[in-house]
Amino acid sequence: MTTPNFTEITSPQPHGPGDELTIEQRETIGLSQGQIVWRRFVRHTGAMVSTAVLLVIVLLVFTSVGIVVPWWDFSEGKFTQIQVPGWWAYDWNSIAPIENGGNPTFVSLFDWGSHPFGQDEIGRDIFARVMRGTQQSLTVMFIYGILAAVIGIIVGGIAGYYRGWVDNVLMRVTDLFLVIPTLVFAAVLGQLAGQNEVLRAYGAVSLAVVLGLVGWMSLARLVRGEFLTLREREFVDAARVAGASGRRIIFRHILPNALGVVIVSTTLLMSAAIILEANLSFLGFGIQPPDVSLGQIVQEYQGAFATRPWLFWFPGAFIVAIALCINFIGDGLRDAFDPRQRKIPGNGTWSRMWRTLTSRDGRPTKGDTSTGGASTGDASKADV
Repeated sequence: MTTPNFTEITSPQPHGPGDELTIEQRETIGLSQGQIVWRRFVRHTGAMVSTAVLLVIVLLVFTSVGIVVPWWDFSEGKFTQIQVPGWWAYDWNSIAPIENGGNPTFVSLFDWGSHPFGQDEIGRDIFARVMRGTQQSLTVMFIYGILAAVIGIIVGGIAGYYRGWVDNVLMRVTDLFLVIPTLVFAAVLGQLAGQNEVLRAYGAVSLAVVLGLVGWMSLARLVRGEFLTLREREFVDAARVAGASGRRIIFRHILPNALGVVIVSTTLLMSAAIILEANLSFLGFGIQPPDVSLGQIVQEYQGAFATRPWLFWFPGAFIVAIALCINFIGDGLRDAFDPRQRKIPGNGTWSRMWRTLTSRDGRPTKGDTSTGGASTGDASKADV
């Protein structure tokens, strides 16, 4: 039997002729929750700038040096790797004659030179190595975030909805994972995965899966707390009366109302994954040679910090840039999903200026609060 969807993600509506909506409610009336969240997010300057920077980084690293695809070679009966080349002249393991003493040849955005990030002592191109390392970090970040979110939602949702002994068992298992230091646990699992030929062939993917299996606990606790609150709401009771199953209530009615917490927490987990992967690779438990990761580059060239610091700067700069971008995007998503957000979508400085210029009499349009919160009606009364 099909049951109606009783979620509470609707835009505000007046309930009678005497009801009055606030200015914010009038701006969002008739919009779905997704449209309201999107309008708030695109007006968050930090989040939009960070999204643009992250997209530029993704395009740069995946198109410059190409990608490596694991492949099963049926003729030899083992895993091999097929490299799809990019537009950059060197890859991360190619050795070229040292130019400019190994110093960076970057002059400007229009003059990169042969080796914009310099070369190491044997002639390997640092730009190609940093691009490949950033590929690995981004791959780990996205897979880790998706896997940790799926496990955290399932564990936290079931625990928060059913409560009782189910909640006790799942939360004790979560506590057991929490008391084990994540870095130590991930290092042990990463070392075991590195000894397996199949897992080693997939490199960053296998490492991301290992990290995702030990990184879901904080999200599970947050989802559980959100479900404990939402399960007592009227729309959940209505779904139960309509005959909806527990699984349908969890994933069709409660989860959409908890998406704000889930998405924001997932972005923070993804930011932490960048640092965790760099730490593991720095300690030698992450991506293994001949492949490259940012933490591995930092570890390999740490002895040259005093004489050739650029070998240290560029991988560190990409680690910091990606982590900051993800944090700012998470901050924008948090503000967009916050129901207590007071910023009125479409009422920013440029929007008010455009409405003023395009109005017939040159006055702000109805609902504009550009003059200290006074509406057009209030201004008319002041003129009278």
